[in-house]
Amino acid sequence: MTPRRDTGPPGAAAGGAAGPRSGGTWDSALSSEEFTAISGVGFDPVGQVLGAAVFNIGSAGGWECPGNWSVTGDGVVPSPRWASSLSQVVRTMYRARRLALSRAVAECGALGGDGIVGVELQVGGFSAGSMEFTALGTAVRARSRIRPRTPFTSHLGGQDFAKLLHAGWVPAQLAFGIALATRHDDWRTSFRILGATGNQEVDGYTQLIGHARRDARKQLVLDAAKHGGDGLVVDDMELSVSESECPTYGSTRDLSAEAVFVGTSIVRFGRSARPAGTGPLTIMRLEREH
Repeated sequence: MTPRRDTGPPGAAAGGAAGPRSGGTWDSALSSEEFTAISGVGFDPVGQVLGAAVFNIGSAGGWECPGNWSVTGDGVVPSPRWASSLSQVVRTMYRARRLALSRAVAECGALGGDGIVGVELQVGGFSAGSMEFTALGTAVRARSRIRPRTPFTSHLGGQDFAKLLHAGWVPAQLAFGIALATRHDDWRTSFRILGATGNQEVDGYTQLIGHARRDARKQLVLDAAKHGGDGLVVDDMELSVSESECPTYGSTRDLSAEAVFVGTSIVRFGRSARPAGTGPLTIMRLEREH
């Protein structure tokens, strides 16, 4: 989405297209509170959308010990043979998520929607060791003459989406940050794991997960900037660690850390007044105090 910075959000203006396309019943993944919040800022749901892609994520094996390094979307690492292997894995992970999301966006466009809210990204096992990537959300359409050039995508639910618009921001696109890092268990790390030196930090493992998270966070910011985002709100931060036998020294092991960050890039629109729509409700407790 490329918002016009000199106007309000897509749902702010009056007199545009009126609500969902007529002639059918729409479905959504919205709660009643989310539906009310979205309607209050000038949007209507037009249908639930789903994008899916099944990928075979290949092995990152090689013929030599990788040492200690990481790989992100840039694929800049010391070992060329391991670099090409892991870089391909990272590119496939990006591609699978983006393909699933693009198919949800295509369904949104077919419904006449201007964007997708409440996007849930899921990754699960599939047949024969493959992985299924899905993107599920609710397509919405603005009651406005101001239309985005391409549908926006956001993980924000109904209430958070409405708060974002009230605060003067609009979502652009989902952004991803993915990084893989690996570390060979040298004798110092193995010695500490065995507990021979008492209770203390295993600094090699701390460095491994810290490096993976930092690289993923950096890639997330870069991805948000590609969509023209002024800022970023984070949805999920996942970290998984696995171990495998070292390809060079069979009696030792290598640890791999995979960090995946997901968020929504947001853009500020140029408007001093609050967008049209109902204000937030005051919540009062009904319980009696004794």
